[in-house]
Formats: sequence, structure tokens, C-alpha cells
Amino acid sequence: MGNLVVIGAQWGDEGKGKIVDILARDADAVVRYQGGSNAGHTVINDRGTFIFHLVPSGILYRGTLCVIGNGVVVDPASLIEEMDHLQGQGVKFGKNFVISQRAHVILPYHKAIDKAAEQSKGARRIGTTGRGIGPSYADKISRIGIRMGDMLNPAVFRRKLEENLVEINWFLEQLYKVERFEVEKVYQQYMGYADRLRSHIVDATMLVNRMVDAKKTILFEGAQGTHLDVDMGTYPYVTSSSSTAGGASTGTGVGPTKIDAVLGVAKVYSTRVGSGPFPTELTDAVGAGLQDRGKEFGATTGRARRCGWFDAVVVRYATIVNGFSSLAMTKLDVLDGCKELKVCTGYRYQGQLYRDMPADLQTLTECEPVYKRFKGWSSWTTGTTSYRALPVEAKRYLQYIEESAACPIDIVSTGSKRDATIILRNPLKARARTRSR
Repeated sequence: MGNLVVIGAQWGDEGKGKIVDILARDADAVVRYQGGSNAGHTVINDRGTFIFHLVPSGILYRGTLCVIGNGVVVDPASLIEEMDHLQGQGVKFGKNFVISQRAHVILPYHKAIDKAAEQSKGARRIGTTGRGIGPSYADKISRIGIRMGDMLNPAVFRRKLEENLVEINWFLEQLYKVERFEVEKVYQQYMGYADRLRSHIVDATMLVNRMVDAKKTILFEGAQGTHLDVDMGTYPYVTSSSSTAGGASTGTGVGPTKIDAVLGVAKVYSTRVGSGPFPTELTDAVGAGLQDRGKEFGATTGRARRCGWFDAVVVRYATIVNGFSSLAMTKLDVLDGCKELKVCTGYRYQGQLYRDMPADLQTLTECEPVYKRFKGWSSWTTGTTSYRALPVEAKRYLQYIEESAACPIDIVSTGSKRDATIILRNPLKARARTRSR
């Protein structure tokens, strides 16, 4: 088997958690490579409903190593809370769970900066979760970040904390009128976290590379989606990390030549949380219906997701910048009963037709979507496990998505439960498969 990266092809919330959970049964390790506790992956199986924020979805399988890579920013308090909750559901944490020494730490002042900065923007708000993700990445880039490995050395951790708080406390007081943080209080709090997490903090880069060299099967789990990538997404309405395929290498230390395939995950319609351009957004009863039937509310924030028609331009762009080998399409059952469906095939702006994703934010914000219409289906697809059993209209719809995205579909999800899935091909068993056009 090969090593596979799983990435969202839209604006996140595509159903990556379920797809990773299904594929993890054939993987030796599942590795998170970017983002933080702003991610929210939901898995429903015969044991119940599990929500993951930092912990890789593969933790539900015994014998599967779960890794938080160096590209992730870790809030120790949130991580411990998540671990405790999962343990209450019968999930075991031992040698099967490790955290990279090189992963950066989210500290209380990161959250304070995140919330205060977002509040000050007014109408220009990005839609951050306020969990300190962006400020932690900013410290990382500014070379003043504190890493998980530093927590294992109290003297080093304290020195870095003291140095950072001199400037940060002044910044918070002067600019945002936020109370200063006490070194001793933060230090003691994080030393408590270190005691709890000590056994899990390792050199994950070498560990994962040794597994790759030993021909083990590695599943790289992305958070958020392609169009929230800090470089390739709808900037500035993006996250603070590299959520595309390139992030899998920089966020783990596994070179790109060691990755065999990339699976893109997309809903059969489109959703987005927070601010930013969304060409196919539906603000009418149809959009409300998709939101209701699809239970489109964030697992992390509870915020309602904006809903719209499937945007082939968005997914085709994701195919290009990630080099998708194949696609997993989710929530087909949500479209059951729709009389008519639409797929966006391009954008029209100031008399010009765009077939490719424009880099200019104004164009994307003010454009008019160009649609191709499809007849819907009246029969129910919920729980269907056979492609042949799908209504002919559903097959036509999926075939067009495949053609317009220039990428074959390997998996179709027909419900929230693990077994409500059509697997046409297992992408873990396809080494470096060439995309079809």
C-alpha cells in the first residue's frame, strides 16, 4: 500500500473525518500535519459519535499510530480536554499517540491577541475561532515561538516565556487594553500540562520517516480545506497554515517523493463558515434546506455554515494545486428529493467569462456564477453501498463532477455513518496513480 494525503477540496467541513476513519483501518499511522483545535472532524460508527479537534481520527483503531506533526499548533489545555473526553468514550491513549517536539504551543496570550484583534476589525472580521491559532503561527514565523519540546525543559520554557511576555504584555495593554499575563501563573499552568503530556512528546519526524522507510502505510490527515490555505486560498479569508498537499511535507518532515497519492474530499454541494467570497451561496429557501438536511453546523464552533450549489471551478482549482489522484464525494443523500440541481461551471465578471479560479478577491466576490442544470432524483440514497443502486440522475450528476473536476471519484458517502459509503476503489492501494482527464 502507499502513503496518502487526505485534503478538503473546498472551504473545509467536507467530511474528511469520516473518510479518514474509513481509510485508517488499512493504515499503520495517521498523521495530522497542520492547523490546530479549530478543526472539527466528526466520526459516527457502531460505538457512537466521536468529535476530533486535535487528535487524529485514526485513534479509533487499535494498532494504528496517531501523530500530531510539527506543522500543527497545539493548545495543551484543549488537547488534554479532548483526550479526557475520548477516554470517557472508551478510547485508549498510550504508545499509539505521539506529539512532535517541533509542534508549536498555543499560549493564553495567543488567544487574547486573537480575540482582541478580531474584535477591533469590525466589518473586516475574518471569522477566526479565537483559539489563538493565527497568533501562534505568527510567533512561529517571527522565530519567537515556544515548541512542545520546550515544555520538557522547565528552564528553557520559563526563559522563553519571560522574554516573550515583556513585549506581549506591553502590546496587549497599550493597543487592546487587555490585562497583562503573569509569568509565574502561566509557567505553573503549562508545567502541569507538560507532566500530563510528557510521555507522548517525541521526535515525530524521525519516527514517521522510519515507518515510511519500513514500507508502512501512512495516512496524512489535513484540517480545514484547500481554499482556506494561507497561500492558495481566498486570502485574507483563510486559515494561518498550509492546508494543501504541500503542507503534508512541511508539516511532518516527510519528503514529497515519499507520498504516493492525494485524495480530495468534497461535498456534492458547497459550504463555507465565516466571512469571505462564496460565488454559489444560496440565501433562499433552497440554501436553508441544504443547511437543515445536511446539519450544517460547525463541530468546533457550532456556527451555521453558508450553503450553495456545487462549484466545479473551486474543486478543479483544488485538483490542480494539490495534484489530486482521486476524489471522495460526501453527503450525496442530502440532495435526495431535490427537483433540480445546479453546478457552477464558471464565473462572469464585467463581461468576461472565467473558467479558472481568479486570484483577485474582488473578481471572486462580485462575479456571477454560470450554471449547468441537472435533473434531481426522488428516490432515497441514504445508506446506499452500491454505485449500481444509485438513481440514474445521481450517477449523471457524479459523472459530470468527475469530468468537470478532471479527477476520478473513488468514494461516495451516502450518510453520516461509517458503513453508509460506496467505495469504488481504495485510494490507499493506488500508488501514484495518474489523474484522468
